[in-house]
Amino acid sequence: MNKVIRIATVFIVFMSFIWVSCKKGVKEGNHKTPIDYVNPYIGNISHLLVPTFPTIHLPNSMLRVYPERGDYTGDVLNGLPLMITSHRGSSAFNLSPYQGTKREIQPVIKYSYDNENITPYSYKVYLDEQEISVNYALSHQSALYDIDFENKDEPFLVVNSKNGEVNWDGTALTGFQIIENNTKVYLYMKLSNVPEAVFTLNANNELVKGVTSSGDNANLILKLPKENAKVTVRYGISFIDEDQAAKNLEREVAYKNIDEIQREGREIWNEALGKIEVKGTSEDELKIFYTSLYRTFERPVCLSEDGRYYSAFDNKIHEDEGVPFYTDDWIWDSYRAQHPLRVLLDPKREEDIINSFIRMAEQMDNFWMPTFPEVTGDSRRMNSNHGVASVIDAYRKGLHGFDLLKAYEASKNGITEKTLAPWSGMPAGELDEFYKKEGYFPALQQGEKETVPEVHSFESRQPVAVTLGTSYDEWCLSQIAFELDKKQEGEAFLKKSYNYRNLFNPETKFFHPKDKEGSFIEPFDYKFSGGMGARKYYGENNGWIYRWDVPHNIKDLIGLMGGKEAFINNLDAMFVEPLGRSKSAFYAQLPDHTGNVGQFSMANEPSLHIPYLYNYAGQPWKTQKRIRNLLKQWFRNDLMGVPGDEDGGGMTAFVVFSQLGFYPVTPGIPVYNIGSPVFEEASIHLTNGKTFKIITENYSEDNKYIQSAKLNGVEWNKPWFTHSDIINGGALEVTMGKKANKEWGANIKNEPPSAIELRE
Repeated sequence: MNKVIRIATVFIVFMSFIWVSCKKGVKEGNHKTPIDYVNPYIGNISHLLVPTFPTIHLPNSMLRVYPERGDYTGDVLNGLPLMITSHRGSSAFNLSPYQGTKREIQPVIKYSYDNENITPYSYKVYLDEQEISVNYALSHQSALYDIDFENKDEPFLVVNSKNGEVNWDGTALTGFQIIENNTKVYLYMKLSNVPEAVFTLNANNELVKGVTSSGDNANLILKLPKENAKVTVRYGISFIDEDQAAKNLEREVAYKNIDEIQREGREIWNEALGKIEVKGTSEDELKIFYTSLYRTFERPVCLSEDGRYYSAFDNKIHEDEGVPFYTDDWIWDSYRAQHPLRVLLDPKREEDIINSFIRMAEQMDNFWMPTFPEVTGDSRRMNSNHGVASVIDAYRKGLHGFDLLKAYEASKNGITEKTLAPWSGMPAGELDEFYKKEGYFPALQQGEKETVPEVHSFESRQPVAVTLGTSYDEWCLSQIAFELDKKQEGEAFLKKSYNYRNLFNPETKFFHPKDKEGSFIEPFDYKFSGGMGARKYYGENNGWIYRWDVPHNIKDLIGLMGGKEAFINNLDAMFVEPLGRSKSAFYAQLPDHTGNVGQFSMANEPSLHIPYLYNYAGQPWKTQKRIRNLLKQWFRNDLMGVPGDEDGGGMTAFVVFSQLGFYPVTPGIPVYNIGSPVFEEASIHLTNGKTFKIITENYSEDNKYIQSAKLNGVEWNKPWFTHSDIINGGALEVTMGKKANKEWGANIKNEPPSAIELRE
């Protein structure tokens, strides 16, 4: 009997071990990795203007897609996307699976849908009325659709090019689409099932047999065998030619099934996102963080294909000589936080991007640094020439894998030879001559008509935004000149970097537009003067935001305002100043100026540095309070969790930095302002093999205020630290509390540096 008991006991212990091991395996198998916290739906319903898009793509890759619909609430899909040519663009090609009678076929079929599931590397959806299941996976330049036709009707595939050509050669479908600036996108597609017949829609929308179609809505309809209700569609895209599209398909997806491609995509994303590890917070905060980080990889995109690339900047194909070519970079906003974040996480890619800027300048007629490079060339949108900021910021942080002299010459040419007028690529004209002589961009009187040709026909001068933005750009130029030992040029540009003073109104303490006679425009309202988007004088934001647009010289701005107390009072006033009109009236005029806290706008990039400015005036605790509140108020794990236009990483880079606990207020000065860390611990894994950690003691969601700090084990009382403090590895340890320690970081000797102290 005892023997039986012993055997039973051993059996129970053994089975318990097996059960515990299995439970442990399930737990480990369900362990979440960074990609599991990405929610592409955050912000898919906009507060007012453009929503975020649930983009499926690999980091900085050429092939991007998202479901084409109005926004998340859109009730129908417009076919299935094959290639989104630019952020916010529509699909260059469209694929429409269809079951039913031929007479119902359209170039692009609208679908009722359900059971949609999107990750950064996959897409699944059920087209419920059609009874078609769709599964999608993509690589860098090619992708795969698995399509399951589930009803008994005849199956078809419709392939559409909005403006181009499509052809069937018996084994593959090829084609192209012409987009802006005569840029062509090429397609090469292979099917697992050979079509029984090939048709096209004629002008009367009737199906006729044919293997080629061209022009508007060029399309081919492929009738598939009815007995095989599943089809796998593999395709490659290229900006070079159809043969290269075929090579891209062959290289990336020809011999893989959808599970393999999705698994590879998942691994690529985990590697990219895993460069920052965070822990000790809520599930929502993790989703906000990793979704924001995912957004920063949406632009720019690499156009190199097997060592070659097409450039729309000269409409030619080039050898990349081992340096990949990147474009689709909206530098007007990305210089502020997205480029500095990449300097930390992927410095080699940042060098490649700056090299791409230089190539663009070389390929264009005038050797001007681009301002708004897209896949189709430089659109010259917005104002200022902020590529120069990314150049000096990268160089000052140790990235020297580009020709600084070429970058300087291209930047200088873009600022001094091209007009400063917004949205214009024309040579400098009379407004620019006025700026060079008088030190500010002149404004028109209210109601005065524009007569200067370099001002874009649908734009305005934006004279305050241009003057302030150019002052910063010229400071950046001065710093590059000093790095190149061009002291005379450096001093000249440094002097010009104070041009913002010429529009400072000493009576109101705002930046105020002046006419060509040197008189302030009167009467004037800093909230509403300037018409739609305040563009007659500012740009998208009103005078309350541009009051702080001197990122290179905050200490001089403090002096202009009358000292630290006045500066703090003016900052405080912005956050409590009422809209001044009903919301509908305010946003009817200022639709980009959303995400309001008083007159502060969390929704537009010129605001991003403003909450950190308290650090410069001895009240870092207010920066800590403001940052935590802004993150909680405006960035959430829901469909409206982004306050305004998120331009493919420009704004969400602010979220990444701010949740970590620091922010680069002045690209070009290699320091970071300390805010209020959201996580118990964050580890930044650097490409040099070292790690920088931000560790919070006494961590809780309510403890937003820094009580004390250590940097690399040494007591730290400055509300900032340097880039070298990060890049050499180490740790910032902060002890947090629920109530502010108003003494920490408040000493006048410990405030962050500004240009007024950094002549060289």
